[in-house]
Amino acid sequence: MDLSNGGEHGNIGPTSGDARLITELNGGELPMKEEVSIPRKKNHLENGVAVADISNGGENGNLGPTSRDPRVIAQLNDGQEPMKDVLSNPRKIHPLENGDSGEELSRENERKGEKIANGKLNEEEEEVSNGFAHENPSDSVENSNFEDHGDIGISSEFSDIEIEKREEAHGRESDNESPASGKDDEEIRKGSPENDVAVENIDVVGSKINGNVSVTIPHSQLPKPEAPPGVTIVSSPRDSPTMNRSKSLPENIPAVDMPAIGKFFREKSNSLSAAITKRLSSLKENTQNDDNQKSNVTEFNLSGLKVIVKLKTSEFKGRISFFSRSNCRDCTAVRSFLREKNLRYVEINIDVFPMREKELKSRTGSSAVPQIFFNEKLFGGLVALNSMSNSGMLEQRMKELLGTKCPDDAPAPPVYGFDDPEEEKIDEMVQFARVLRQRLPIQDRLMKMKIVKNCFSGAEMVEVMIQYMDCGRKKAVEIGQRLARKHFLHHVFGENEFEDGNHFYRFLEHEPFIPRCFNFRGSTNDSEPKAAALVSERLAKIMSAILECYASDDRRRLDYVGISNSEEFRRYVNLVQDLHRVNILALSADEKLAFFLNLYNAMVIHAVIRIGHPGGVIDRRSFYSDFLYVVGGHPYSLTAILNGILRNNRRAPYSLVKPFGAGDKRLELAFLKVNPLIHFGLCNGTRSSPTVRFFTPQGVESELRNAAREFFQRDGIEVDLAKRTVYLTRIIKWFNVDFGQEKDIPKWVINYLDATKAGLLTHLLGDGGAINIVYKNYDWSVNS
Repeated sequence: MDLSNGGEHGNIGPTSGDARLITELNGGELPMKEEVSIPRKKNHLENGVAVADISNGGENGNLGPTSRDPRVIAQLNDGQEPMKDVLSNPRKIHPLENGDSGEELSRENERKGEKIANGKLNEEEEEVSNGFAHENPSDSVENSNFEDHGDIGISSEFSDIEIEKREEAHGRESDNESPASGKDDEEIRKGSPENDVAVENIDVVGSKINGNVSVTIPHSQLPKPEAPPGVTIVSSPRDSPTMNRSKSLPENIPAVDMPAIGKFFREKSNSLSAAITKRLSSLKENTQNDDNQKSNVTEFNLSGLKVIVKLKTSEFKGRISFFSRSNCRDCTAVRSFLREKNLRYVEINIDVFPMREKELKSRTGSSAVPQIFFNEKLFGGLVALNSMSNSGMLEQRMKELLGTKCPDDAPAPPVYGFDDPEEEKIDEMVQFARVLRQRLPIQDRLMKMKIVKNCFSGAEMVEVMIQYMDCGRKKAVEIGQRLARKHFLHHVFGENEFEDGNHFYRFLEHEPFIPRCFNFRGSTNDSEPKAAALVSERLAKIMSAILECYASDDRRRLDYVGISNSEEFRRYVNLVQDLHRVNILALSADEKLAFFLNLYNAMVIHAVIRIGHPGGVIDRRSFYSDFLYVVGGHPYSLTAILNGILRNNRRAPYSLVKPFGAGDKRLELAFLKVNPLIHFGLCNGTRSSPTVRFFTPQGVESELRNAAREFFQRDGIEVDLAKRTVYLTRIIKWFNVDFGQEKDIPKWVINYLDATKAGLLTHLLGDGGAINIVYKNYDWSVNS
């Protein structure tokens, strides 16, 4: 910007390029916040001080502050000192395009700028500056009007500011009214009104001395002048409208609005991001629509969690119910059909809820299952379901019967958390046991160098019975023996049932193993003991119902969490309390075999739920030995059932001690002959163990053979004909005593293989060559 002192050569005043310097000095902000007023274009003396007319004066042109005057720059820059780089940089000075010599003015202004920058002023300039510094600026400033001769503006590369000159009402002064060059004035006149921007008024007080103008700065404590009416203030270049570049600047200097460019790129980047996001969303929606059309399963991947939602094919207001039994093939087929169709249903298993069997008979006239109900209407069994499905009329029939809300007279869902009312018979010996518990001196005693806790002698019991029954001693002994046979009390060392004298006994609830029994809940079951066969059958039915609901189709995986929260498992826990004083000796051989096989598998499921599956060798030993049930008055662990009962009291693998010692009452229940097929009917809760199943007394032998055949056909054996090697399960190695000699094992296994494996093994056995037997590794991880 050229604010040079024109003198004889041209206009002196703020040109259209002044805003560039103001912008640079003001940190890029336009315009200044102080209000500025421009004095009238008259040179006159007020109080002896010459007031310079910076709008239009001098003989040859306008008089105004030069670009090198630091006081003017300070006034324009809010009172701050001028920046040295601006003052010392000649490239920021542009010549006037008014027909005068721009070069001469630039050189003169450059010399003055150096003086100002170096702090050197000539004496005349310094004197004038000091003189104006002591004057009151308010007395030297008058309101000024702008002439109509043209707009003299201040512009820059970033924003163009033009100051409109209004013609005074009384005309111009003869010496100071010389207008700017006609060319510039004409160009300014042609500017559009929308490009005229009012700028803050500038208070300038000075005098013309030898062609120079000195300007004083108003005192900081004085009030600031307000802008004239109709003048608007532009706070920043961003808020100012776009204006054309002033013609006073060279045409080769481009005008670039940097904030506008930044805004342009931000808008374009936002538009591009929005377009990309929209495109990705549309692609994702199209992909999801394609997946939904291909399958009725939608997958959502959420931070490593895979959620699978099965979409319902149809919605019905009614309810599908069907009555079933455990281990029923037709009921399994109906259940599978409803699951495949994604139909919600209510299953009423009359083996789990025996009281609902009466309702089934009243509705259908028989206890045959399955029986399907659509709301309160009887649909039929598996035959009706298959016929309607094959004919394609099932959907229409379901819409007709299930279109309305389920009425109250439809089969109600099972009630969970409540037991069916049963007639409990109180044992006739319970009254004697209650009297003895209250009157006997039960205490700890020292016998055979051992401390026996919570015991009493036979003589003390006889005395109490004589006083209570008012009977003889013989009668009292007989009552004691009956109590012992029903497992209300036992001899502390298991020597006899009951005898009078110095023999010590204790009640079942005081036995040291009772706290470790998981079917004991505070007290013994004093009800009349149920038949062992009935308890065994009920146990198998409930556990089979659990497998049908919470096991995989091949029964190799169990949902232990679902089992633990189920109504079937709650009823099972209540049922095993009936085992406290059950008489197992009354069972036949097949009933006893099915009873202990089922009890072992049920105890494993219970143990995994209650104490968790073991991880290491030491934990496995504790898992199989310390989880106990009290059955028939005696404790039974998993090891006791497998090795003590089913294997005729044989040592467990890697053990030197037999499960039952000499004189143990449980030896009476041990099988005299070991059936090796039992190892394929027992599931110990691991992945390499046989499939979990429950047996019936009527078909336990055939069911064991099927279990062995299924195990070997699955992965129990592998035959490598090239290496002449047979890979067998490690179960055979652990219990090799039960299977015979190792060379005879392939001959025994061949009876339970399918045709392919049996043919390969027969070929190896027929050529007379040696056969290598290798035992596979065992997977101890839980089968969940």
